[in-house]
Amino acid sequence: MSDAATFAPPAGLAAGTDLTALFRPRAIAVLGASGRVGNPFARPLTYLVEHGFAGAVYPVNPGYQTLEGLPCYPSLDDLPGEVDLVLMLVSATEVVRQLPAVARAGATAAVVFASGFAETGPDGQALQDDLVRLAREHGVRLLGPNCQGLVAVHDHVVASFTAALELGVPEPGNIAYIGQSGAVGGSIFSLARERGLRIGTWASTGNQADLGATEIANFLVEDPRIEVLTLYLESPVPGAEFDRLTARAAELGKSVLVLRSALSRSGARAATSHTGAIIGDDAAFTAMCRERGVIQADDVEDFIATAHALSVLPRSGGDRLAIITTSGGAGSLAADQAEARGMTVEDLTEPVRARLSKVVPDFGAVSNPVDVTAQMFKANETDGFIAVCDEVLADPTVDSVLVVLTMVTGGLATSMADGLCGLWARATKPVVVVWLAARQQTAEAREILRAKGMPVFDSPRIGVGVLHALGTSVPVPSQPNGHLSDLDVLSGLRGGVITEHEGAQVLAALGIDRPRERLVSSAEQAADAARALDGPLVLKIQSPDVPHKTERGGVRLGVGVDEAAAVYDEIVVRFAAEGATDVLVQEQVGEGPELLVGITNTEPGFPPLLTVGMGGVTTELYRDTTTGLAPVDARRAKEMLLELKAAPLLTGFRGRPGHDLDAAAAAIATLSRLAVLVGDRLVELEVNPLRLVDAGARAIALDFLLRLETSA
Repeated sequence: MSDAATFAPPAGLAAGTDLTALFRPRAIAVLGASGRVGNPFARPLTYLVEHGFAGAVYPVNPGYQTLEGLPCYPSLDDLPGEVDLVLMLVSATEVVRQLPAVARAGATAAVVFASGFAETGPDGQALQDDLVRLAREHGVRLLGPNCQGLVAVHDHVVASFTAALELGVPEPGNIAYIGQSGAVGGSIFSLARERGLRIGTWASTGNQADLGATEIANFLVEDPRIEVLTLYLESPVPGAEFDRLTARAAELGKSVLVLRSALSRSGARAATSHTGAIIGDDAAFTAMCRERGVIQADDVEDFIATAHALSVLPRSGGDRLAIITTSGGAGSLAADQAEARGMTVEDLTEPVRARLSKVVPDFGAVSNPVDVTAQMFKANETDGFIAVCDEVLADPTVDSVLVVLTMVTGGLATSMADGLCGLWARATKPVVVVWLAARQQTAEAREILRAKGMPVFDSPRIGVGVLHALGTSVPVPSQPNGHLSDLDVLSGLRGGVITEHEGAQVLAALGIDRPRERLVSSAEQAADAARALDGPLVLKIQSPDVPHKTERGGVRLGVGVDEAAAVYDEIVVRFAAEGATDVLVQEQVGEGPELLVGITNTEPGFPPLLTVGMGGVTTELYRDTTTGLAPVDARRAKEMLLELKAAPLLTGFRGRPGHDLDAAAAAIATLSRLAVLVGDRLVELEVNPLRLVDAGARAIALDFLLRLETSA
């Protein structure tokens, strides 16, 4: 089996993730093999024989003496030798009945193609549960059920019945595809084959009763022949597995591309904080993708195009795009797409423009986009156009190049394709071609590019999107400094919602600034507190049943010393139904920008999420926030603040002075480390607002919400 010896699963893989028997078996049994023409279950055996699997193949079916020129055996117990893998082409109930025989045959992996399991309802779920129980008892890993199998091209393991293989097995390549839907996976396989993508491994996971897509990806990421891992996911993603996968891929310099469906699902725990209401159900997955350089595709077309580019083009590591086109209008369309994705299309350097002006017609453009016009091809040759591309690629301010061709057809198109192949071979930056002409008129040219593995797309949107993906980089990881040892105040906190005053002791232990305050439970105490603190004052109801005090009328601002007792009585009367009598009397601090700092821990297996945004009573109205994984250091916290749309209000806008963000960044970083310290007890934590006063020299937590698991 080609190259199999070069790959060995590392010792660091979690228990149960050595899937060598599944993807690189030495011998395979095909249980339920069929000789009926047109029967999909006849295909796996045919494919294994036709595509040169080097190990032993044993068809198993009591109804045949031979199949595909091989002896056929009546049962798994009659095989002449042990196998690593069994392809189970039998009914759901027969799969369960045969599982012990699979183990007796020596197999440690099985592919279950049959439907009739959990996807059919409660009875099917019960049958699937029995299957998984038996598999675990016998030490057999399962792919499926209700799947279309796998193809390991490098090792000639074609263990599938997908009709996509009617086009033939692709050339072995560096792309791995793992997806739940067999039908979608087959479509992607078919389209990828047509467009010249070279796939090394393809797997359909179906119901994922045992093996899921992310566990398989954690195995395949270690294969040196695989450089691009592509996943189509429908079920919720196991956080710990995805964390391990993305961290390892980043460490190895490999790309991860994800297409997801069925995203709309409610969080496991309803959100109490403003943060939970803003970030949505999928925030942890999205944040991990962003921080690990994982690319998310929007649809199948984007998915295939991006996979192709990742597999053959260098990563640019930047967003500075140059556009070279034969049409000013096409260049403008591409520039609009680039701007929409946050890429920059800026003028080329003066020396490059000067050299281009000598070859580009006078009525063309040499800035960016570069418009060579159709006049460049008057002599029906393309050398001048390729020379323009070389000049643009050499510009140090360019990270990637998009070539947009319009009606370059016929013999000129063929010449262009030859020139582009040479350009592509010597380019050290990604070059993507968009060809806006009928395939019939450019068929030969496209085939030349396809044979070289060069991506060609039909729309500026796709081309720009691919180059944007190639510019995705893994951010510099945070290095949280300092250490938070166990805080004694945490151990004494009950589960559920912790009031602001109770949480104040946590903030104090962390060294986070708070207003001077006193908790009172009578009008007389309120008056005493007011005299001690001096005015103006803020009075707030304190009750775990009133987490959002402002919305309920439980906060009064600008209260004078002489008014404190009366305001206390008014607040307590308003919340008589809750039986709340505790009121927090605080000094009212100076004016300044208000921030939101929220931490949620609602997606199992994922790290806590840190959300930073513009705070105060308009938080949910403007939803100007950015989210990342906790913990962060002060450097990353400051970067998050500068990512906000309203960042100019913090740094200085229209003549207004800016604010020092160091104190805010330090407070944010400290709170993010607290989330990790609290661990699974934490549901959500929010400071809203964190106000910047004294030009940012102080960051004061004016409100605090903490919710802990009640079972902890």
